[in-house]
Amino acid sequence: MSILSERISANRSMRERKSISVEEWGDGNAPLHIHYGAVTGQDIDRVTRKHKDFLSNPTIAAMVELIIIKAEDEQGEKLFTIEDKKVLLNEPITLITGIFSSVFDAATVEEQEKN
Repeated sequence: MSILSERISANRSMRERKSISVEEWGDGNAPLHIHYGAVTGQDIDRVTRKHKDFLSNPTIAAMVELIIIKAEDEQGEKLFTIEDKKVLLNEPITLITGIFSSVFDAATVEEQEKN
C-alpha cells in the first residue's frame, strides 16, 4: 500500500458519521437511531452490480440494499443483513425513501457520476 493510500485509509475513521431517528422502528417511546457514514464508491459499486441504473433510476430494492449496507447502531454494528430485505421492502415507500435520502444526501447523483 502506498503512503497516500495509508493516509487516506487512516483518515477514513476520522470522518463524521451522521444519524437519522426513525420513530416507526423504535422501541417503546424511543426512536431507532440509524447511524451511517458517507456513501463511498465501494458502496455504489456494490449496489450497481445488481441494479445497473442505480445512479440514474434508483429502485426501491436498490434503496433498501444501500440502507442495509450503510445502517449501523451507535457502536458501528450492522443493523440489517440482506435477509432483512424482504421485511424492509414491505415498509411504506415514504419511510424507505426518507431514510435513503438521508443516507444518500452527501453523495448526489451528479457527484457520483463525475467519479
